[in-house]
Amino acid sequence: MTEEYCPHHQDGNQLVKRIVIAIVGLLIVCAIVVLLVWAILHPSKPRFLLQDVTIYAFNLSTAPHLLTSNLQITLAARNPNSRIGISYRKLDIFASYRNQQITLPTLLPTTYQGHRDFTIWSPFLYGNDVPVAPFLQAGLSADMNGGLVMLDIKVFGHVKWKVGSWISRRYQINVHCPAYISFSDRIKGFQVGSAMKYQLLQTCGVDISL
Repeated sequence: MTEEYCPHHQDGNQLVKRIVIAIVGLLIVCAIVVLLVWAILHPSKPRFLLQDVTIYAFNLSTAPHLLTSNLQITLAARNPNSRIGISYRKLDIFASYRNQQITLPTLLPTTYQGHRDFTIWSPFLYGNDVPVAPFLQAGLSADMNGGLVMLDIKVFGHVKWKVGSWISRRYQINVHCPAYISFSDRIKGFQVGSAMKYQLLQTCGVDISL
């Protein structure tokens, strides 16, 4: 007994194949367009500048090994792209010393930067009675006695690129800003009430990754 030929069944299969081919072709075209736009525009990383640091407290106790550091920083970010916007999301900023975090993270507000736009943040960073390792306490004491302490102001969060109505996937951004704090006359600060303010104008390192 032979199988019956069904022209309607054959037509249905052909229609499904054409739909699948059309969808795949559309996706390929869209991917090529996105890649071409990305290659032509070639987005540059944002540029960060640590403008100043104001120290309200920076006290180290030896027994136990505790550090209190309260400060305010002024951080500027600039979008160098002429045709691409940048969206900053969930940016946490904190201070560290020799890779140990010494303040709590402060969340910066969600920010969108247009073409060649810039943003300035002035967050407070607090770290009260933060335990430090004995070897870090010894190093910090030596640096303070030497008159110069290098802190690292770090920013971790996410960015997205925007071209017209198209928005990229989320990328991770890591920013590292060295901050040289003087406990002598090597770097001049000036009094602001009970605090000491240091003008730094320090360029920050910026890393973008998936």
